[in-house]
Amino acid sequence: MPLTDMLPLLMVGAFFVLLLGGIPVAICLAVTGFVFGYIGFGPVLFNLIPARIFGVVTNYTLLALPLFIFMGIMLEKSKIAEELLDVIGLAMGGLRGGMALAIVLVGVLMGAASGVVGATVVTMGLIALGPLLNRGYNRAVSAGVICASGTLGQIIPPSLVLILLADIMGESVGTLFAAALIPGLVLSGLFVAFILLLGVFKPHMVPAFPPDERAQYSSTDIALKLLKVVVPPLALIFLVLGSIIGGVAAPTEAASMGAFGSIVLAILYGRMSFSVMKETVQSAFVTSAMVFFILVMAQPFGLAFRGLGGEHLVQDAFALVPGGLDGQILFLMLILFVLGFFLEWIEISYIALPLFLPIFMQAGVDMAWIAILVAVNLQTSFLTPPFGWALFFLKGVAPPELKTGDIYKGVIPFIGLQLIGLALVFFFPALATWLPDAIGW
Repeated sequence: MPLTDMLPLLMVGAFFVLLLGGIPVAICLAVTGFVFGYIGFGPVLFNLIPARIFGVVTNYTLLALPLFIFMGIMLEKSKIAEELLDVIGLAMGGLRGGMALAIVLVGVLMGAASGVVGATVVTMGLIALGPLLNRGYNRAVSAGVICASGTLGQIIPPSLVLILLADIMGESVGTLFAAALIPGLVLSGLFVAFILLLGVFKPHMVPAFPPDERAQYSSTDIALKLLKVVVPPLALIFLVLGSIIGGVAAPTEAASMGAFGSIVLAILYGRMSFSVMKETVQSAFVTSAMVFFILVMAQPFGLAFRGLGGEHLVQDAFALVPGGLDGQILFLMLILFVLGFFLEWIEISYIALPLFLPIFMQAGVDMAWIAILVAVNLQTSFLTPPFGWALFFLKGVAPPELKTGDIYKGVIPFIGLQLIGLALVFFFPALATWLPDAIGW
């Protein structure tokens, strides 16, 4: 093979060598992009990069990212998840696995209200893990349900993953939000079904609330608490998602309403203070800067890889995959799943994914369907060891008696459930395409 044909492969190999050496991913992208771009094109590459970077920093849709990040962090600081868990757990405590079901429901609500996985996992780990263990829940199940429920924000809109996938795939954010809604609920339903089955067949792993603990509250008290605690976040979710999916507001406008709404909720809950606002703004700035720095540094990498003929290599490799278009989609899912063991979702989205998308675009595949398949697949990257971030988030706040092995063991069934959810979306594309088609996106 001529050296020029090997440059794209050497470039990818160099990227992984630098990454495994502990160098931040943004620096790895920039270094390999510039070095191999210069080898292949000379200085002309540097004339093309400013326009690419300008396109990123002036992208109006991407402005929704820091606003949704702010919204999620503000909801974490206002401790809404803590009250949701208490009230929903109390309401469902009579069921075996009732507290675990409450965690799944709170994961859905917090995912729909913020889309920030780390904040949800840490918050639920801090406030729910201790009570679960104290009430006799199996340690692995406790860890697994918290980690898995925290990742629901990856697929349930408004999701940062969906916003970036919309930019990468050239789809509208509203289309992907609508496409992700049913698959997200299906995945949540799989988690609920698994917990209910555990309650039937392994009741000792997910015991019910002690009766004397529930006897302290009447049904009316519980109903009033649910009304007070659950309705405000639901109103915010409806405001944000309804305005985007219904076409009333652009994603950035809806995100600004969500950010403002999170401030209003913090005030209503009596949790707003100067220190809370300061911490929220600082955290949102740091997280947003990290995301945008990776996006900017991905430009020289992508430009150099395409210019060196990397896309043609990928297309040639896919042409060898048996099974036609379905086989190629399954091959892509396998690649993304394996990469999820070692890379974060944002790295996979902006490094690996753009290499494969032209094949499916040329084949006329519904890109919204592909986007949801990718989003569900990327969700597993938060759970797959050794570098699943949800595992790290939970371990950082877990009590000493919860071992790393318990966390790894606990997430395995939920990884399997996510793969079942992925298979359902693959075999039944209407799960992703029906709602966008029904509302005319």
